[in-house]
Amino acid sequence: MTDWLIEKISKTGAEGGGRMRLGAGAGAVSILCNLFLVGIKLLASFLSGSIAVMADAVNNLSDAASGIVSLVGFRLAGKPADREHPFGHARYEYLAGLSVAVLIMVIGVELFKSSLQKISSPEDTVFSPLSAGILALSVLVKLWLASFYKKVGRMIDSGALMASAADSRNDVITTSAVLVSLIVTRLTGWRLDGWMGLGVAAFILWSGWGLIRDTVDPLLGAAPDAGMVEDIRSTILSFPGVLGTHDLMVHDYGPARRFASVHVEVAAEEDVTVSHEMVDEIERYFEEKRGLSLVVHMDPIVTRDPQVQDMRSWLSQAVQSIHPELTVHDLRLVRGAHHHKVIFDCVRPPDLPLSDAELKARLTELVKRHYPDCDCVITVDESFAPVMK
Repeated sequence: MTDWLIEKISKTGAEGGGRMRLGAGAGAVSILCNLFLVGIKLLASFLSGSIAVMADAVNNLSDAASGIVSLVGFRLAGKPADREHPFGHARYEYLAGLSVAVLIMVIGVELFKSSLQKISSPEDTVFSPLSAGILALSVLVKLWLASFYKKVGRMIDSGALMASAADSRNDVITTSAVLVSLIVTRLTGWRLDGWMGLGVAAFILWSGWGLIRDTVDPLLGAAPDAGMVEDIRSTILSFPGVLGTHDLMVHDYGPARRFASVHVEVAAEEDVTVSHEMVDEIERYFEEKRGLSLVVHMDPIVTRDPQVQDMRSWLSQAVQSIHPELTVHDLRLVRGAHHHKVIFDCVRPPDLPLSDAELKARLTELVKRHYPDCDCVITVDESFAPVMK
């Protein structure tokens, strides 16, 4: 069923326009399934008089609204780049997720208030096989939806759809809990309906807050995933001629729309045309194999001066005494008649309690103790990604 539906939605796969079709198609499936569940659960709520079943129906209504926003979001995100938006419109997908999250929070607050009223003024609920059957059917539909979202989300690498998969899985839990409460009330006479509705409302609020956090982070420019940074680092270092890499910056313009820049160290003694061709190969690889537009800056490093090599090795270890994540790069030595200049960049971790001036002073003192005839020229860089060592 799932494979057949995916094939019908998009015959072109997950590339290009196929990604937008699959994402929008998943939104359409969500709308239809959740509206169906809203209808039958409203019927079950009417038959049983249960606020918990009503809360579950409203939860599905919010899921249907989420599907509508996702469908519109995917279609807007699929618009090509233009003069005003040269990086494309993929961030619409994040905005769609944020809109859904706000809607979920509003619904959760209203359900919370209704459930409190039900607790303070409890009413009897009526158990019927039809109501139980409707809730059981809802569990099966949501289990299938979770599987469908997960498969499509993996195909097109969509965080929004993977979140919807998790949401559907959570809906299975809440609906099952509502069903259990109806059965327990029937068997024992305990009035659990208002409390169960309160629990469902709290769960909706918790889910909405998590979704807000997940969608706001990329819009605010969250640091790239450490796994992604390590993958980029190790891949770059695998190219022959690369001595080191640093100053990685990743810009997220929406799912499948990432741009990055990085510095790559090469031997200064190597033919510049050879090093440049190697840098071009790195850029082509990431564009073609990873879908990442990567701009590489080439830093020449002196490799045949033993004093420079010893100084670089010593300083890389010595700065750990200031902070274990402190790193240095682009070290050069300019020799003079009596004094030398050691020039290098230092990448400070975000949690370093020293100012730039204080850090430069500590580094200068460190170098002076070991190399008293050297003066330091230091540039402090900020870390825009997990430290690449």
